[in-house]
Amino acid sequence: MADEQNQDTQLPDVVAEAEAAGGDEMDARIQVLEEELAAAQDHTLRMAADLQNVRRRAEHDVEKAHKFALEKFASDLLPVVDSLERGLELSSPDDTSIQAVREGMELTLKLFQDTLKRYQVEAVDPHGAPFDPEHHQAMAMQESAEVEPNSVLKVFQKGYLLNGRLLRPAMVVVSKAPAAASPSIDEQA
Repeated sequence: MADEQNQDTQLPDVVAEAEAAGGDEMDARIQVLEEELAAAQDHTLRMAADLQNVRRRAEHDVEKAHKFALEKFASDLLPVVDSLERGLELSSPDDTSIQAVREGMELTLKLFQDTLKRYQVEAVDPHGAPFDPEHHQAMAMQESAEVEPNSVLKVFQKGYLLNGRLLRPAMVVVSKAPAAASPSIDEQA
């Protein structure tokens, strides 16, 4: 117990001696330690922000992976839908010999379209709409006085979007203004 009292009285003496002997050294040491603490706190905040950014990016990547995982599969199914649509266009609804086949094709096409819609695959059929290079691929241009220039006149193949992202552009014919009639020889002279 006497040792404890002796240590308690010695500690303040040591601190007092250190303060008296090296007050400037202690102030400098405190300054250095405060700077190190501020740097460590700044580093900790930066690391926390980096970790939060990594988490957000990972969540975004996972969300995109879920949203667009079917992209390749859906792209592979689009030619089947195109074939069914062409088959229906080319077959006559009045021909009784193929009536059952045509009905089967219509039901199959409807099933395909409903399934694609359920998985957020939307058709882009821009007939009559203004040409949009983001969703349409111009295959040809044709003069037309009936519609505005840069309007879609004909759709060769429908385009498709998957969750708003272009899966396949629509292949279209775009209108252009009619060429002015070339002046006759008499008008040129």
